[in-house]
Amino acid sequence: MSAGGSLETRDRRESWHAALHRLQESGTPHALASVVSAAGSTPREPGAKLIITPTDVIDTLGGGHFEQQVIEIARQHLATTPVSSGTYLEAFPLGGRSGQCCGGFVHVLIEVFVGAESHLTLFGAGHVGQALVELLAPLPWRIDWYDSRAEAFPFQNEQENGHDHDHEGYPARVRPMRLSPDAEGVARAVAAIPPASHVLIMTHDHAQDRDLIAALLSPENPGREALNSIGMIGSKSKWASFRSRLIAAGFDDAALARVRCPIGLGATETKRPREIAISVAAELLAQSRPSNRPAQRGIAPETLRHTFSAARHRATRP
Repeated sequence: MSAGGSLETRDRRESWHAALHRLQESGTPHALASVVSAAGSTPREPGAKLIITPTDVIDTLGGGHFEQQVIEIARQHLATTPVSSGTYLEAFPLGGRSGQCCGGFVHVLIEVFVGAESHLTLFGAGHVGQALVELLAPLPWRIDWYDSRAEAFPFQNEQENGHDHDHEGYPARVRPMRLSPDAEGVARAVAAIPPASHVLIMTHDHAQDRDLIAALLSPENPGREALNSIGMIGSKSKWASFRSRLIAAGFDDAALARVRCPIGLGATETKRPREIAISVAAELLAQSRPSNRPAQRGIAPETLRHTFSAARHRATRP
């Protein structure tokens, strides 16, 4: 049973390293728990590993109450909003903390992975959109990629629950989806954008671009203030035309100031799709750089000193 009392899924066939690769590729939050030291009688040896997600457990550290404690600690970190990556060292005196009769002592390193470091919702699978996804796909970004044209994506399209599958060459965290261009479809896509996302609009249709901007900035969109950025491909004259129409539709200057158009670090002399995509990708990376990253990361040095001195003491004790 999990900490919340619900049954968890345990996959006995998948190895921890296969699960780690799958979760990294899909951008799913997860934790890796590793036995890094053991003294006395213990369920598993150093090097044993366990993968934990909010619903699944893959592989084992030996079972028992000790393993369940590790799972509960990992899930407490995964339950934070938003999930933040981190490294935690936990000490388990199996007789005292875990109530197990073997009585050994185990240190477990728990590494929490957020899954995707940043999120991009991209509307448009034209030449620039495809070049941009090719640049960002190797990075730990989740990309929700919309287009209203079935043939626009650079791979075979097989629809299931609104998602395109069989996109060979792209990691699973790149999720192509069909956009229904009517008002209901646009509203549904905008409502599905997660908080703290970057949004880029570069469809083949200016009317569709306007509808998306209006839906994103609408007071009826509860997530508009939580978005990291909104950008639209185009020239200054395109934005001037859009802006006048949006003002006539009732949008104020404060709302319209959220939109960047043109996008990218600067205008390129040519209009090659890949050059534009490089400029846009560089701008996104600059916007996604954390401003409050702590100077010290990982486990505190004093924790490591205490851990290893205690381990040496136990090893030399008669």
